[in-house]
Amino acid sequence: METRLNSLLLARFFLPAVCFVLSASISLKAEPLTLKRAVELAIRRSPAAAELNAEDQRAVASLQEARNQYLPQLLIGSGLGDSWGYPLSLEGAAPSLVNINAQSALLNPALRDFVRAARSDLKATQEASKDRRNQIIQDTVLTYLELVKWEQLIDRVREQHQDASRMERVVEERIQQGVDSPQSMNQARLVTARATLHLSQAKGAVDVLESRLSQLTGLPVSSIQTAPDSVPSLPEPPSEDTVAAGSESNPAISSAEQHALAQDFRARAEHRSLWPSIDFASQYAVLAKFNNWVQFFPRAFQRNNATVGVVIRFPVFNAGQKAHAEAADADALRARQEVEATKNQVSQETLRLERAVEQLAAARKVSQLEYEIAKSNVDALVIRMNSGSAGVHDAALARTEMFEKYNALQDAGFELSKARIGLLRTTGELESWVEQSK
Repeated sequence: METRLNSLLLARFFLPAVCFVLSASISLKAEPLTLKRAVELAIRRSPAAAELNAEDQRAVASLQEARNQYLPQLLIGSGLGDSWGYPLSLEGAAPSLVNINAQSALLNPALRDFVRAARSDLKATQEASKDRRNQIIQDTVLTYLELVKWEQLIDRVREQHQDASRMERVVEERIQQGVDSPQSMNQARLVTARATLHLSQAKGAVDVLESRLSQLTGLPVSSIQTAPDSVPSLPEPPSEDTVAAGSESNPAISSAEQHALAQDFRARAEHRSLWPSIDFASQYAVLAKFNNWVQFFPRAFQRNNATVGVVIRFPVFNAGQKAHAEAADADALRARQEVEATKNQVSQETLRLERAVEQLAAARKVSQLEYEIAKSNVDALVIRMNSGSAGVHDAALARTEMFEKYNALQDAGFELSKARIGLLRTTGELESWVEQSK
């Protein structure tokens, strides 16, 4: 009776829960991963995105560190110790039970420029983050598109493998009937071996790309299912004027310019460290009687003491600081040259992508025509084979050539898309193109 009751309870409560979990996992598996969703996840979850967040936080903290020097720095401590004779200082302060010090900058030309340098560094980091964010988007988009290409191509490759295996059996039968020579079997096996190789390459490429997309998005490999319909059509290549204008606002150039500005501020700050400065300073101390204060100051001694005032510094001679300022000038000069180098690099990359798009578009057209010709040859050979004027083996070779041309057409299309996506990144339109996806 007890066993039957346990079985009923198991069937009533445990089995529905198992069914729910299984259905949830199946629905998770069936839910397609759109291109837009993949990019959103990569921006939030990829290791490169985490590095960007850390760098932004570091730049913000550096700016706060420079600005907070205008706020009083409060230090509470104690300088306990016995005295023999006149009470000497402990680390520059009188021995005391409680010691409170406060200090902050009031007028400091160098610190003002250091704050400006930190602010420019923050802007440079933000611009660099935009550039690396675009790199994450580009990597995710290219990985997604290549995975879609191989997933669509693998069906054709399987079809090629099935045709090659079927043709090998036909050739074997024809050899047994004395229609074909034994040499035809080696040729048929070669076609099958090539098809097997292509199938292995396609499966390996799909596995690698799914793993790469899993690392970018943080999703398990088993839940990745692409949605080819979510990929928007690529826009027409922009004009040269549009490309030139877009490259001028490239985040890499903006980051280099802000970094050069920060180095200029930093060099000026190093020179201004030789200028006079004024700091606010205050101190409060509770003195102990066992430090012989009463013995040396019997009438003027009091336990609670305070001092408030300003500290004025006039640097007279500091050869080390002067050399440090000259080194900062050299760093600023190098940063300005890096701006020009970055502009030249972006300009060259933009021009290369422009010409690559033109050449790859022409190459894709050539691949399209070659595939159509190979497909026509297959149709013609099938007619000739049915009429007896062509052999099975000729038709098999023609179909193999057609599959090769189809693979070349897919590769040419992907390379063209890759170049156009790179051009979209250079002109700053990549993210807006991704937003158009479903």
